[in-house]
Amino acid sequence: MSRAKSDGPATGPRGERHLTRRLCQLYVGLALYGASSALLVRSGLGLEPWNVLHQGVAERTGMSIGVVSIFVGAAVLLLWIPLRQRPGLGTVSNVFVVGLAMDGTLALVPDAHGLGVRVPLMVAGIVLNGVATGLYIAARFGPGPRDGLMTGLHERTGRSIRLMRTLVEVAVVVTGFALGGTLGVGTVVYALAIGPLAQFFLRFFAVPAPSAGRVVASGEPSEQAILRR
Repeated sequence: MSRAKSDGPATGPRGERHLTRRLCQLYVGLALYGASSALLVRSGLGLEPWNVLHQGVAERTGMSIGVVSIFVGAAVLLLWIPLRQRPGLGTVSNVFVVGLAMDGTLALVPDAHGLGVRVPLMVAGIVLNGVATGLYIAARFGPGPRDGLMTGLHERTGRSIRLMRTLVEVAVVVTGFALGGTLGVGTVVYALAIGPLAQFFLRFFAVPAPSAGRVVASGEPSEQAILRR
């Protein structure tokens, strides 16, 4: 079963500082993830696979893309039940924080006009997404609902994570595009760049264990689901 990795008992000021750092990384990472997605929306050059779906549903329902993200995340989390996945604090927080941060950023960042503005927004969104992914995954409070869905499908079917991710995200993109979501060069660049970016920032933000000064290596199922793209 996919679950957040435990560091074991950590007491005293050192353990409290360790927990505080991890919590800060989790929520800063999730907030930046939502902000990065909003920058990609404003660029108008293509979204991440799941946000293609979120935007398409938002176009059809009149809801904001952030609210749609919350509803879809909650629905995906329900699919964890038959897959026997166990959510962590990061899983539940992901559902709400990312959507709220996305809507908040969209309210602050105006529509972009001209490639001289849209291309930098796209690049900034993709790089910031990699930073955000490294932050919240390295905090090790559990995978996001969409990543947990893919690791759960991998464990239940015996198929590779890469295959499960590809099948799910292709279905998500096709459905989202049919509903009116934005598919473009940004979607392709994101798909190619996010794996290396996430891996770099995952190692950069890795949290040392409180009982020993070593950095925890990336090897959790949730981390591999992010990186195997």
